[in-house]
Amino acid sequence: MTATKPHATLEKWIWILIYGGLLALILGIATGRQEGAETLGWAMAVPGAVAAAVGVVLIYVRSRLSNK
Repeated sequence: MTATKPHATLEKWIWILIYGGLLALILGIATGRQEGAETLGWAMAVPGAVAAAVGVVLIYVRSRLSNK
């Protein structure tokens, strides 16, 4: 079964958001542990977590789309 063009684009963005968001989250946590960089860590971690969450929600949205 092959995905149509809009579905393939959506799937690409899903994985970019999930993996990119998790990477930013981990880097934010690691940065925030350094002395004096707590604000920078939060500024990296929060958008990363939001991006990963959006990717997970898009998985649900993709599951509800018709294959027509």
